[in-house]
Amino acid sequence: MKKRCAWVTQEEIYINYHDKEWGLPIYDEQKLYELLTLESFQAGLSWITILKKRKNFRAAFDNFDYKKIASYDELKIAELLEDKGIVRNRLKINAAVNNALAFIKIQKEYLSFSNYAWSFVDGKSKINHWQDRSQVPATTKESDSFAKDLKKRGFKFLGSTTVYAFMQSAGMVNDHSIDCFRHKELI
Repeated sequence: MKKRCAWVTQEEIYINYHDKEWGLPIYDEQKLYELLTLESFQAGLSWITILKKRKNFRAAFDNFDYKKIASYDELKIAELLEDKGIVRNRLKINAAVNNALAFIKIQKEYLSFSNYAWSFVDGKSKINHWQDRSQVPATTKESDSFAKDLKKRGFKFLGSTTVYAFMQSAGMVNDHSIDCFRHKELI
């Protein structure tokens, strides 16, 4: 039996996310926007709630096409607020639109959002060697800097804790415990 990080439950959706996605370095613009948006929606909720709704989020948000989302109007926002398949929080939905606009501005400045995001870890995954999940921080100096800079650029619903979760999911940091089979695979 494969040894996994302690936070993984027996739910198939969690196992698949952990084994195939979490911590895998991501450079694709649309996938980075998706993760950033989903982490933003997760604030105050459990990640499993978001994972279970991810298919619905993709359908509701045009497969996280940030260029389309940047042009959402009040009619589209009203439609999203009626969609029972997603988290229907006006502030978070508005933040997704706002953040798409800010995302595009960063792309213009840095040639890609990926270049910008990965600059906070000097362009390569930071490999941690946690023995126990109690050692994993909720924030780091990198996530503090990243979140502060995002906020300065107009992003909403992305504090340091949310940004650190994004960094973990996007593989900017490898926070798999050292006894987890994925830790070595992602070095």
